[in-house]
Amino acid sequence: MIWRLGALVAVLLLASCAQAQEGGELVARGRAVFQDQGCYGCHTVGPTGTPIASDLSRIGARRDSTSLAAWLRDPALQRPTAHMPKLELSEVEVRALAAFLGSLR
Repeated sequence: MIWRLGALVAVLLLASCAQAQEGGELVARGRAVFQDQGCYGCHTVGPTGTPIASDLSRIGARRDSTSLAAWLRDPALQRPTAHMPKLELSEVEVRALAAFLGSLR
């Protein structure tokens, strides 16, 4: 019985580590999308970027990744008066960028 419990804990721990690593890779990919798309040309994250639009340094504390992904897919659909252009992002890039922005707390 104790052996089974120990095995279950080990499996859960390994799954948790794998999920955390996968999440970390998604955030890193999102950071690259942020750079590649030139988001820093309008937004700041910490001391980096241009303060034309919102400071995104703590956006993850205010928005979850689902709402961030919806915004990234079509900002004007979320807020018709938005000045942010609709970016040509693949769904993978949207999820990665949303994960990166969601990690900013």
